[in-house]
Amino acid sequence: MFSCKAKKQLVVKKAAAIDTVAKTVSIKTLKLNAIKASQTTFNTFSGKARAKLNINGDINDVTLNIRIKSDQKIWISITAIAGIEVARALITPDSILLINRLQNVYVKKPFSYINKFAGSQANYKTLESLIIGNAIPELVSENSDLQEENGGTVLSGNFSDFVFKVIFSSDLRPNQTNLSNQSAGQTLQVANSAFIQTGNKVIPSEIDMSSMVKDKKILVNLHYVKDDFDQPLDFPFSIPPRYRPAE
Repeated sequence: MFSCKAKKQLVVKKAAAIDTVAKTVSIKTLKLNAIKASQTTFNTFSGKARAKLNINGDINDVTLNIRIKSDQKIWISITAIAGIEVARALITPDSILLINRLQNVYVKKPFSYINKFAGSQANYKTLESLIIGNAIPELVSENSDLQEENGGTVLSGNFSDFVFKVIFSSDLRPNQTNLSNQSAGQTLQVANSAFIQTGNKVIPSEIDMSSMVKDKKILVNLHYVKDDFDQPLDFPFSIPPRYRPAE
């Protein structure tokens, strides 16, 4: 009799523990799915932004014209004073093409070339997400720790060799993203603010990025003044015959 009673109590406690774990996992999964659903989805994006570029202390005020075909290509035209184009880039998941009109040179490299300036964690989707103000997809994962803080949501944990923390607003848009790999001397910090709505799309009008890879440091302050979604776009890019490969 005593043996049967003990077994019955053990079964009840075990079932309660399983129910608690299942409930916790369910809440986390629902929140992660809600975050994913809150990110901006699109077929094409075009935007115009005023930007301040600081590359290893060399500071320039420029205008960026940006066009994106989701998951396929990013086209950027950089213009300076009087609207004169000084550089143009075409980035795909596999490659990067860049022409420098001031020096008559071009760069034709695999996408991994960007990792010298943006860190080893960056891939094509990372870059596309940051330009549009979305969360980096790999960080919205069941492997992440999730907490509710000050009316928002915080995801943190480890991704590849990086420690990360992403702070989401109450509407589940990423306000701050921080990644760091101290041993490799790599950090990435992104702050999104002043969110604006175009149709049913929401993006930040202000994006501040700071990337450091050993002795290379890039700061970008970007302010969108025009944006549009899902319109037909072209992505013109050609290397003039007189241009030479950059050293």
